[in-house]
Amino acid sequence: MRLALSAEDEVFRGEVKAFLAEHLSADLVAAAQATTSVFTEKEASIAWQKILHAKGWVAPSWPKAFGGTGWSEIQRHIFATECARADAPSLAPMGLRMVGPCIMHYGTQEQKEFYLPRILSGEDYWCQGYSEPGSGSDLASLSLRATSDGDAYVLNGTKIWTTHAHVANRMFCLVRTRTEGKPQAGITFLLLSMSTPGISVRPIITLAGDHELNQVFFDSVRVPKENRLGAENDGWSVAKYLLEFERGGGWSAGLYQSVARIRALLRRLPDDDAATLDANAGLRRRLAAAEVGVAAIEMSELRLLAALSSGSSPGPGSSLLKVQGSEMMQHLDELAIDVAERYGLIDQRAARRQHAGKTAIGPGEALTLMPRYLNNRAGSIYGGSNEIQRDIIARLVLQL
Repeated sequence: MRLALSAEDEVFRGEVKAFLAEHLSADLVAAAQATTSVFTEKEASIAWQKILHAKGWVAPSWPKAFGGTGWSEIQRHIFATECARADAPSLAPMGLRMVGPCIMHYGTQEQKEFYLPRILSGEDYWCQGYSEPGSGSDLASLSLRATSDGDAYVLNGTKIWTTHAHVANRMFCLVRTRTEGKPQAGITFLLLSMSTPGISVRPIITLAGDHELNQVFFDSVRVPKENRLGAENDGWSVAKYLLEFERGGGWSAGLYQSVARIRALLRRLPDDDAATLDANAGLRRRLAAAEVGVAAIEMSELRLLAALSSGSSPGPGSSLLKVQGSEMMQHLDELAIDVAERYGLIDQRAARRQHAGKTAIGPGEALTLMPRYLNNRAGSIYGGSNEIQRDIIARLVLQL
């Protein structure tokens, strides 16, 4: 694979930088910097999505026929890297990166024409109805029941850890349509409106004090069968296809930005024996080793992007990236806390809120370190636990 940038790619990088400099406002940057988990707050995320949509840059990985950019794999990498460097808000992945590709692959023509433009514009904001109490990593054991009733399914049960369900207007959901036989063979994939009667949402507040997670309850919720994606009882195939996109890609740009934040803290914070912590050889060595690890992850991403560009699915390579990326994210979180020491331990929720008028104690860069550390502990669990990913790698890559 060619890794050196061509002259055309360098021109493209310049175009991306110029666009970000012109359109990325101070408020959007502040919202991105205040993000402590996977998702930026909906208001900022959608505001940035609308700007990118107007430019035609909102879905770099989508085929051009469906509203994508037609960029090469290296151009997509350049775009993600420059957005991370500029502290652009992350776009909610549930629509653009997850259910969107599934609708392209499994959807009817009517479903594609209805949902895909609404995903691109941000008119539909999606959440994911997968995990249930007792059915997380063992997703095939899910029990939310969907009973056939004429031209609809009637749903009864619950989903949990549902990110942004309280602000989403759509959910893609796995339901149980058959109980006999192999568990995977009785699951169906549905697309539903969160305003459907019988749906209720209960907040779950994280250790960091954030409200991003929820439990969603279904009480005789009627979902038209035309909202099914793929065949009845074949939802497991759709779910596996979607999880390839949830697990893979997109790690290195954010990880490099974490390295940059830690390096900035080293140069700013005082040391007991020197002017700044940058004189601490042990901390510098740990950061350098982590940066080498991030570079290795970047190479894995580029290989995966090359496979995607040739028409292949991410396959087990997405499991490899999920393990590498999530564990490096957690490692950098721990290193950042070690560098910030006491400044990283102070609970400053009010100071993290945009326009709250609260002055931070210590450097502003330390405000989000502990919330990030706490929230990102889930990174090795969501999207399929890393233990499960290692099993997939052992079977499909190592042939064990």
